[in-house]
Amino acid sequence: MTSTSPSAAVGLPPDFRFGTSTASYQIEGAATEDGKGRSIWDTFTAQPDRIVDGSTGDVACDHYHRWREDVDLLRRLGADGYRFSIAWPRVQPTGSGRVNEAGLAFYDRLVDALLEAGVQPMATLYHWDLPQTLEDAGGWLNRDTALRFGDYAAIVGERLGDRVAHWCPVNEPNVVTMSGYALTELAPARGLLFGALPVAHHLLLGHGLAVQALRARASGQVGTATNHVPVWPLSHDEADVAAAGFLDLLWNRLFADPILLGSYPEIFAEAMPGPVDEDLALISQPLDFYGLNYYNPIGVRAAPEGSPIPFEYADLTGYPTTDFGWPIVPSGLTDLLVDFRDRYSTTPPIVITESGCSFGMGPDEHGVVDDQPRIDYLDAHVRAVADAVARGVDVRGYYCWSLMDNFEWAQGFTQRFGLVHVDYDTLVRTPKRSFDWYADLVRAHHAARP
Repeated sequence: MTSTSPSAAVGLPPDFRFGTSTASYQIEGAATEDGKGRSIWDTFTAQPDRIVDGSTGDVACDHYHRWREDVDLLRRLGADGYRFSIAWPRVQPTGSGRVNEAGLAFYDRLVDALLEAGVQPMATLYHWDLPQTLEDAGGWLNRDTALRFGDYAAIVGERLGDRVAHWCPVNEPNVVTMSGYALTELAPARGLLFGALPVAHHLLLGHGLAVQALRARASGQVGTATNHVPVWPLSHDEADVAAAGFLDLLWNRLFADPILLGSYPEIFAEAMPGPVDEDLALISQPLDFYGLNYYNPIGVRAAPEGSPIPFEYADLTGYPTTDFGWPIVPSGLTDLLVDFRDRYSTTPPIVITESGCSFGMGPDEHGVVDDQPRIDYLDAHVRAVADAVARGVDVRGYYCWSLMDNFEWAQGFTQRFGLVHVDYDTLVRTPKRSFDWYADLVRAHHAARP
């Protein structure tokens, strides 16, 4: 399939927003500058064999120094919004107490520049870079971390709340819980399996406390940015179907039910640290939007007898894949949105806060990055959103992951998700063909507005 037409936005509401997303540790660099504290990712990347290519985010894309250039790229893109994250240890080096004015001032300047460029800021308060001092005290296993997060949200809300249009308190709490605490794939690599369940509750409590703090201090809309996946059993076998149902509970409902229904799935409710009922009242405060991150469905089959968890992942065959090996299934996004609406009848408007793909093309001899597969991916997924809207789902935005190639967590610099190519030796930014396609898409959508 080859697509260069911006017609993918046909059928989307006039006020639909197109944006891009990034995360602080993945792009900022300046790991020890201007009073920034150490994060769990500084610790994780310093450990042998944690990162595929042995790299770190010490420099990353050097956005901390090149932010003006990056805002100019957003201006050129014509993006309606830009989702960025605020590094907690840049604002509070130890996660509590003293505020680092230099760090907070960086985001102050960034927000002003975005507004001047006509781009609505969407700020994520926690995109995985927990201050190491808090991790040393138990991290998200410790209820106190959620309380400290509420304090931090109040500090940022007080400073930026008059200008940030949209807020996402916690990015992908399910990924943090499963990959960082239950397993060892991401920082802090605790490997606790089901012993990580209190992490889920404390992240959700942190979300609730942050919502409360932002409501008191900020004028922008408050939502989420939660990863959701369609979970597909590998066969119709009863055991595979049950395994898929369990993972759907663990990955999707464990995090959406408390926010949208004010309760936990029954199977997990007793595992949560208290006072659960009081906490759920905070966690389930009404939201202005529900941010949903989508990449691909997950295949699941029953685990062998005696396994510590009742499911195991299985490759989904018959679909094209990204360079990451993830299946490309745009219809999965449509189905996810429709099923989500049907499951949660009181869902606030939905925003796709992340969706994107990894393809590694670099500049050719003419300096052109011909990443047609990314154009095809974005075209198909925007159409998938339009299909969901046509079926009555209230979707208000699509934020492409990512503005630029960046440090891709445990994969280091081996996976490229950006609309902009970054040469990690020179840090030169080169907009790809997908950047121009996305800019055309945005312009066409704006032109069609009444």
